[in-house]
Amino acid sequence: MNDTEKILRDFEDLPPEGQREVIDFLAFLKSRYGATKKSGRSRSFQLRTERFVGLWADREDLRDSSSWVRELRRREWGR
Repeated sequence: MNDTEKILRDFEDLPPEGQREVIDFLAFLKSRYGATKKSGRSRSFQLRTERFVGLWADREDLRDSSSWVRELRRREWGR
């Protein structure tokens, strides 16, 4: 069950007066923040086709990324 389904189920479990409060609160939030429109563009994409993938493939110092991060933290923050 995704978040939207859970919210809908929780809403349906409320008594009518509770549902009315949720509806009123949503109207308040929309007026405060404005309605957002989802773009028609899909959020899913193929990461491997992005131009930055492999950008540092030839960097010997980044072969072991965990070690690189540990060393960076140690140098910068003494950890």
